[in-house]
Formats: sequence, structure tokens, C-alpha cells
Amino acid sequence: MDFAKLRSSSFGTDVDNQRKPRSISTVSFMDEPSHTDELHPPVKLENTYQMSPTKRFPVSTVRHILKDVLQNYLQEERYEPELCRQMTKTISEVIKARVKDLMVPRYKIICLIHIGQLNNQGLRIGSRCLWDPNNDTFATQDFQNGSLYAVATVYGVYYE
Repeated sequence: MDFAKLRSSSFGTDVDNQRKPRSISTVSFMDEPSHTDELHPPVKLENTYQMSPTKRFPVSTVRHILKDVLQNYLQEERYEPELCRQMTKTISEVIKARVKDLMVPRYKIICLIHIGQLNNQGLRIGSRCLWDPNNDTFATQDFQNGSLYAVATVYGVYYE
């Protein structure tokens, strides 16, 4: 029996390790609850029973951040699908970092970026979620130049 020519039925690869290169994922699981970190044990916190925020989510400040980041990153750009795909990730990370720098306690930050080619079309973006109108809020900003449009939305959802 020639073991060098055996193929694995579950993976479809040769036994002699001639695998094709695979893509690298850009998703990070560091913030997932199931992630275990041996260097930093989990912090045990007492319940605060705090039902409303001590500091409100600064919608106008976040809107200024959105406007500033969109203009700085997209002012001179032309629409190219691959470049815009990467730019959505970059812009989202920059906005999220700048909003987190505001240090608004007990708010989950969700950042969505839409970039598309400008061709005299209409666009309607909708979202649905479980919402507390007293504490949860959002900020949105749109941008367009001669070639592309962008819509950035940051949701501030309060942790109870």
C-alpha cells in the first residue's frame, strides 16, 4: 500500500502536506465573551443596579468626529470597489477608536460605514434592534464627492 498517495477524505489534501495557501481572516475574537486570556484573569464586578447613565452619549461630538473622519479619508478618493472595501474597515476602526477616547461609561459602540459609487441613484438605509429610547441613541453623517458617497452611523447602546 502506497501511503504517500493517500488523500484525506475530510480535508481533500494530500498526505505529503502539499496544501494550497489560505486567506487570513481579519476578524478578531478578542472581545468575544468566550475568549480566555491566561495573562489577564477576568475581573469580577459587583452589580451596580444603575438603570440610567451618569453621562449621556455625546451625539453632537460624535457627529463632528464622523464628519471630520469622512472628509479626511474620502475627500480626494475616487470610487474603486476594492479600495472602498478596505476604506470601510479603516474608517470604521478610526471612528470607533475616537469615540472610545471620549470615555463614555457603560455604552456599547457600534459603527457602520457604507461607501458606494455615486451614479445619481437613491439610497435608503434602515436598521432594527431592541431599543431603549431614553438611553440609547445614534449619530449619523453622510458625505459625497464627485465619485462616491459614504454614510457613517455610530450607535451608542447603554448597558444596564
